[in-house]
Parts: sequence; C-alpha cells; structure tokens
Amino acid sequence: MARVFVSGVGVVSPLGFGFDDYWGALVSGRSAASEVENFDVSGMERTRACEVKGFRARDFMSAAEARRSGRCSQFALAAARMAVQQAGLEGSLRSERTSVVIGTTMGEANLLGELESAWIHDGEAAVDHRKIARYGTALLPIHIARAFGAQGLVHSLPAACAAGNYAFAFASDLIRTGRADVVIAGAAEVIEKLQYAGFVRLGAMTPDRVQPFDLNRRGLLVGEGAGVLVLESEAHLVRRGGRPLVEVGGAGIACDAHHITRPHPEGEGSFTAMRDAIVRSGITPADVDHVNAHGTATPANDQVEAKVLNELFGTHRPLVTSVKSMIGHCMGAASALEAVACVGTLLHQTVPPTISYETPDPACDLRIVANAAAAAKIDVLVNNSLAFGGYDAVVTFARPNVLPDTVGAAA
Repeated sequence: MARVFVSGVGVVSPLGFGFDDYWGALVSGRSAASEVENFDVSGMERTRACEVKGFRARDFMSAAEARRSGRCSQFALAAARMAVQQAGLEGSLRSERTSVVIGTTMGEANLLGELESAWIHDGEAAVDHRKIARYGTALLPIHIARAFGAQGLVHSLPAACAAGNYAFAFASDLIRTGRADVVIAGAAEVIEKLQYAGFVRLGAMTPDRVQPFDLNRRGLLVGEGAGVLVLESEAHLVRRGGRPLVEVGGAGIACDAHHITRPHPEGEGSFTAMRDAIVRSGITPADVDHVNAHGTATPANDQVEAKVLNELFGTHRPLVTSVKSMIGHCMGAASALEAVACVGTLLHQTVPPTISYETPDPACDLRIVANAAAAAKIDVLVNNSLAFGGYDAVVTFARPNVLPDTVGAAA
C-alpha cells in the first residue's frame, strides 16, 4: 500500500498563527487561557476560554474569500494556505487527484447564533440569506477546494472532538487506496456563546487553569482554531522532488457505544483504537516513544485514558503530555491542532509540557512531561482523540523511513 507523508502544516491557534509561533509557545509552556472577549459572558459561572485573538482574515485570503466564509471557514482556509505554502504546492493542486477532508463539531456555529439573535430581536425580515448560505459544516472543505482548485473528493467530518484524527485517517485511506495523490486534511472550530454555555452547564469547565492528570484538576477550558496537514503519497512526493516532514502511520477508529458524554469506564473503544493504530503502523506498543494524550483534565477522561495506556503499554512507559493544558480543548479542531504539535515533536525531538501539573493523581500513573519541555529521541508517537459519544480516533506519526514496509496494512 502507498505510504503517506506530511509535507506541509498550517495552524491558527490560541497561541498564534503559523507553525513557528505555535510551536515556540508550546515548548515555552505558555497558556492561552484568558477572559472571554468575543461574546458576553456576564452572569455565567465561568468566564475564561482559550480564544483565537488578533486573527485578520485579510492576512490569509482575498476580501471575496473572507466575505463568503464564516470565522470557522476562515480559520480552516488560513491554515490550509500556510500548509500548502510550506509544502511548495501552490498553483499545482488543480486536479481530480487532489482531495480535501476537514473535520469539525459545529462548523459556523457563530453564524447560526447571529441569525437566531436577529430573528428574535427584529423578526424574519432581519435574517440575512447570505449568512444562511455560509452556514453548514459541509462548506468548510468547499472553501478550501475552491481556493486551490481541488477537484477530487471533498468531505466534511462532523466527528465531535475526534474530527481531526478522523480526517487524517480518511485522508490517508484515500491515498493508500490510490484515490488521491494529495489530500489537504485537518479540522477547525470556533467558540460560540450557546456552545460555551453548554459546557458551563455540563459542569466540565474549570474557573482558571487546565491541569490534565493532576489530582486537583477541575475541568477543561474550551478553545478554538484550525490545524491542517498536507498529506501526499510517496510516489507523488518523490516525483515532484518534495520534502517529507513526517510519515502518517496507522489509524485506529472505534466507538465506546456507552454514553453521550462519558467514556466507557473500561475504555473499551479507546483501547481498540489505540491498539489498531499501532498494529496498522506495523509496530508494537514497545516501539512507541510518546503519546500526545487526549488529556482533557476531567476526572472521567483522564483516569480512563491513563488506565488504557497502562493496559496497552504495560511496563513500557512512553512519555505522555497533553497540550490542552495550554490551548484548551479546541473541540472539533483539538486533534488537528495536536497533530501539528506531533509534527513539531518529531521534527525537533522535543516533547511539549503538560503545564500546571503539580500533584500526581495515583489513578493516572503515567510518565508525564511536566511543566517544562523535554528533549527526547522520538521516532514514533501516538495522537489520541477520545471524544463525546465514544468517538475514539487514534493516529500514529513517525519520522520518515522509521516505520516498516507493512505500514497501513489492515489489522
């Protein structure tokens, strides 16, 4: 089967725009948590989030592109532009062999909120039909396809907080089965007031900082942004003289089939997804050097994820970190932003820290990279995403020419 490589990365994050700014902030252990500015949170029990601030669509796209897209699509298109530019593929993607796969949870949720507010306050006539035309999760990849002339399969995956890893898994399969040479893949999300209030009412939000795997953790902070990778087949990359950054290994996807918000107490789906991702990479658990954990800083998730990791890896203890401690839980964009961090780890042989980690939780006995980045030899790593509804999606990434020839084979 065809090997799949990452040749470009792009990111719009609460910590900055572009790989260098994002990676620099991660390894320095900077938190993006601050008071919410994009909508009114007065009267709410929680008032902090990890927002994208200072983003200007005109820095990444034409005025026409900005007008016909909402904030979520703008994030996705900006990240895609950065990724395509790094890959050196600008002007060469107008082909039926180029596909686009973008994940999200709610897409342009802020537009829907604006339309509802206008209707409530000013009646039906105030509803702007042009905004209706920009709403919908299916439009995120369409904006990207239009920008680059991608004429292959275009798909949106509303797979909750695992959407990014779902996108990478689907995109890899398109390449491995010969249906595409290049896939622009990733995920995007924005924070919207109703969505934010839902997390507050769920009791999942911390009042201040995010402390994954810490005994005294008090929950998550929602975040937003977009992460996009350009995936290419080995043959296409070689033919054009491109440079691989990292290799996409195997993907494991499963479902807890248990509860709408809580993971299965034994982590059945997450274990299956992690195991299958490793097997499909042609390796064993002992070959994994690092796990980028889902690590939401909620008791149920952290303890179940730790349980599964210990069951899967046994006495082998890979380095574990959760960058959600810095960027928050970016919902549909979470695993995509974390995949960009995985690329950084492999390129720079450095694991970003889990910040605010002070008191180890005995129920989360893991080898946490705590509070400061760690230099380490990382050949293969696992990117975990364990989402609401039991969506479990796990993808492995590796340095080029490390994985065996069996990579991508069915488990």
